[in-house]
Amino acid sequence: MADEKMKVNPSPAEDTSTGTAEDVEAIMKKYDRESNVRLWEGKPRMVIRYLLAAFSVLMLYMNLFANWDERVRRSLFVGIVIILSFLVYPAKKGSTKKNHMPIYDIVLMVLGSGAFFYFVINFKTIIGHATRISQIEVIVGVIGILVLAETCRRVVGIPILCVATAFVCYAFYNGLGQGRAFQVVLKSIVYNLFYTTGGVIGTPIGVCSTYIALFILFGAFLEATGISEFFIQLANSLAGGSTGGPAKVAVISSALCGMVSGSSVGNTVTTGSVTIPLMKKTGYKGEFAGAVEAASSTGGQIMPPIMGAAAFLMAEMVGVQYSEIAMRAIFPALLYFTGIFITVHLEAKRLGLKGIAKEDLPKFLPLFIRQGYLLIPLVTLVVMVMMGFTMSRAAVIATGLAILVSLPNKETRMNPTRFVNALETGGKNTLSVAVACGVAGIIAGVVTMTGLGQLLISAIVGVAGDRVIVALFLTMLTCIVLGMGVPTTANYIIMATTCAPILVNGMGINKIAANMFVFYFGIVADITPPVALAAYAGSAIAKSNPMKTALNASRLAIAAFIVPYIFAFNPAMLFIDAGVIDVVLIIVTSLIGLFGVAGGLEGYMLANMNVIQRLMAVIGGLCMLIPGTLTDIIGIALVGASLAWQMAGKKKAI
Repeated sequence: MADEKMKVNPSPAEDTSTGTAEDVEAIMKKYDRESNVRLWEGKPRMVIRYLLAAFSVLMLYMNLFANWDERVRRSLFVGIVIILSFLVYPAKKGSTKKNHMPIYDIVLMVLGSGAFFYFVINFKTIIGHATRISQIEVIVGVIGILVLAETCRRVVGIPILCVATAFVCYAFYNGLGQGRAFQVVLKSIVYNLFYTTGGVIGTPIGVCSTYIALFILFGAFLEATGISEFFIQLANSLAGGSTGGPAKVAVISSALCGMVSGSSVGNTVTTGSVTIPLMKKTGYKGEFAGAVEAASSTGGQIMPPIMGAAAFLMAEMVGVQYSEIAMRAIFPALLYFTGIFITVHLEAKRLGLKGIAKEDLPKFLPLFIRQGYLLIPLVTLVVMVMMGFTMSRAAVIATGLAILVSLPNKETRMNPTRFVNALETGGKNTLSVAVACGVAGIIAGVVTMTGLGQLLISAIVGVAGDRVIVALFLTMLTCIVLGMGVPTTANYIIMATTCAPILVNGMGINKIAANMFVFYFGIVADITPPVALAAYAGSAIAKSNPMKTALNASRLAIAAFIVPYIFAFNPAMLFIDAGVIDVVLIIVTSLIGLFGVAGGLEGYMLANMNVIQRLMAVIGGLCMLIPGTLTDIIGIALVGASLAWQMAGKKKAI
């Protein structure tokens, strides 16, 4: 890309080498399930390619034209997902055989998909049976659930499967504990989890097969227009020439790309292949460069207006308009990226780094005039949804516009090959989310079927008592653990059905704030050790230590660990129950507070800071992040004193 040839100032860094595409692929196959795929070549590869593309076309047809019963549509969707997942993903990591699919995989694929197709074909008969399903139908349901679990293991990973297994075991324990026979309990569980919209084909799959799938497809077509390159160039024109410019370019471009892609790992690889080499050439250490990209790419999913499709999902789960979710998410996202931006600036100042030579940077206005039309699909999508268009129809129209805006550029023009490529990418990217949503439906189904939700609320309240901070901390740990290697959307669904109700009903936290809280901590799992997939991807490009990169990314993303607690305690940060003056005060004090926290953690503001100065800055910054007059006064005093102390030290040194 053009940016890689840009001149940068002399670098004080000792090692400016970066990983190759093969390095990235190797580390992603090691840590990321979605990157571990079967090796198909020749005609078999073409068959898989067109099957995935056909799946995308079927999703369009089901959402725009088909008038099927919801249970039929969802079951058909899951059955096809199982087939494609087995064709794409092997049973274990490191598979090197080409054009090979073991017989046991074929058997499992046929049995698993056949179970869901059986329900589709015999839908009216089974519905007529109601809870009195036959023995054959019980066996079919058991096979369908077990094969879905195996699909989840190979596509998504173990953590979410362990949670689902624990919930199903509780369902058996609960039923048998009531004195019912095992056969009766089994029939009840299978009926509820397989044949009703309260289980596998419940709300998560319903949302995935409509909104999420279509927005993933929209993202694939938008990516094909070359918008990522435009975002990087745009970020270069805005910040490339400033102090530590390439790192700031990474923050801006990753925020823009990430909100559309919905994949922190994918975004890290896409933008990181350009930004990380430039950061290292400028003088940033590899661990820091990889961390900047990972933290910024992960944060793209909390960036309005798209939020990686989660804004639309959250609107459905909370029961409010999409525009309300997008509006309330603006300030927390601003704080997140401001925190990273401040840290990379202070790091550059501390190391004496400069930016890219200005003569090598694109000019903002000419660039925007020349390529700004690429934003048309994105802007149109948001406007249509806010005007009242259904989200699925808005996504389809925006996808059509993405095809149109690709036409002026020969390199991205949507010819038949690129069209199929985008359909294939959309279909493949849907698989992991769909599988995870199916398993999330099992968890949600058990909660509903057994009344476990109320039991969980009682347990958490019993441990936490009146201490909301304890409940929030336990919820945070749960979100991070469940989020390890799980697609963000699926992780959010699980937390929204299990933990968010605890915070709302048990602790009295605002519903939007509670859902935003679990969403944030599900996301940061991608940069939180030990399973920090986005950080590992960044480290592969930067040729740095993965664990050090993950720790740096967690430090850079400190706002994501602080801000959710603040809006959980005081939703004024989400512009809930806050007047204009309150909002202005919150914005000003929070930004100053974040500067204090970032500077204290970095160890540099006006000069290198000693331990006491750093503590004053961090404590003062945290005080200012907490809405309230007293905390603001304390915070300003501490941050101001820390700055004055540094200034005095600089004058003394002169």
